[in-house]
Amino acid sequence: MKKYELIEHTADVGIKAYGETLTQAFCHAAEAMFSLMTDGSVIQYVETRTIDLIADDLEQLLVDFLSELLYLCDTEGLVFSDFDINIETTQLTGKISGEPFNPEVHKRGLDIKAVTYHMLEVQLTPPIFVQVLLDI
Repeated sequence: MKKYELIEHTADVGIKAYGETLTQAFCHAAEAMFSLMTDGSVIQYVETRTIDLIADDLEQLLVDFLSELLYLCDTEGLVFSDFDINIETTQLTGKISGEPFNPEVHKRGLDIKAVTYHMLEVQLTPPIFVQVLLDI
C-alpha cells in the first residue's frame, strides 16, 4: 500500500494519505507534509516533543495535528520525521521526533503557510485515508 499521493491544485498542494489504521494515515500525512517542506531530505530523531490534542471531530483533529506540527516548525525551527501517536475517538496523543532545520543538511522545499479545510476528508472504511489541502 502506498503511503500517500499528492493532489494537484491551482495554488495549493493536496495530500491524500493512506493507512491500515487511522493513526497510520495521520502519520503518513505528516510525513508527506515534511517531505514537501524539506524536499525529501533525511531528518534525524534528535529532539522529541509531546503532543496532546482534542477536537470536535476527526477532520478538525487532522487539521489541528498538522497545524501543530507546522507551528513547531515555524516557532522552533524543527522538522519532524517520526510520529509515535495514538488516536482515540477525537483525541490525539503521543510523541513526535525530528531535528532543527539545517540548510547545510536539509534541502528547502515548499513554504507551507497553513493547513486548510478545503477538500478535507477522513475516510474510516477501507481503504482508510485522510485528505487535506495545504496553502503554499
